[in-house]
Amino acid sequence: MNNHFINARTSTKARPVRLAVPVRALHAGHREKVLDHFLKLNDEDRRMRFGTHTPDEVLKRYVEGINFSKDTVLGVFDTQLNIVGIAHLAYLPAIKGHSTAAEFGVSVLPEGRAQGLGTALLGRAAIHSRNTHIDTLFVHCLANNRAMMHLARKAGMQVEYAYGDADAYLKLSPANPGTIVEEAANEQWADFDYALKANLKRSNEAWSWFLGRPNAFTTKLFATN
Repeated sequence: MNNHFINARTSTKARPVRLAVPVRALHAGHREKVLDHFLKLNDEDRRMRFGTHTPDEVLKRYVEGINFSKDTVLGVFDTQLNIVGIAHLAYLPAIKGHSTAAEFGVSVLPEGRAQGLGTALLGRAAIHSRNTHIDTLFVHCLANNRAMMHLARKAGMQVEYAYGDADAYLKLSPANPGTIVEEAANEQWADFDYALKANLKRSNEAWSWFLGRPNAFTTKLFATN
């Protein structure tokens, strides 16, 4: 990453993002669901997310290489507990005398688009970055990735174009008690939402099993004839 992005205009400020979408922090136990999310992306969606043609094997290696204890991975779950939107916040190596930065990448499945998921994921990533002493949020993508550029500008990010690529960056204010409370509240809300969906899913599966179970008498009758 070019250092002028890290040291660029510090006056660029994040616009407040209203988080109505429950965004949950993911851990290594979600690795299989993370891979399933990426495998559901079509060829063009993969190109927009990773900047190049990305076959299944490359996606598998990418997911296997995610260090959940070092990086931050955020997800939005649907009612079936599938990850419909995901963000990967990768911390860039610290360089003495330069700002600390993290690179943000995001993807949302077609059924989850135009619902504010990308905005919520970016907002959650920005708050987490502030609370972990990151002062620059950075995005690198193809210049024709309109969805990402729209999301970046909506969040107040400064965008630069060069050689078919686009770089967007956002200077973050330091953490304060409000950002710490906000992240904790968001995480509690996301955990509560996940628990509700998990209970509803188990309940639906139980009823489906019960209603679809053959009548014992009918089964025995057909078995004897």
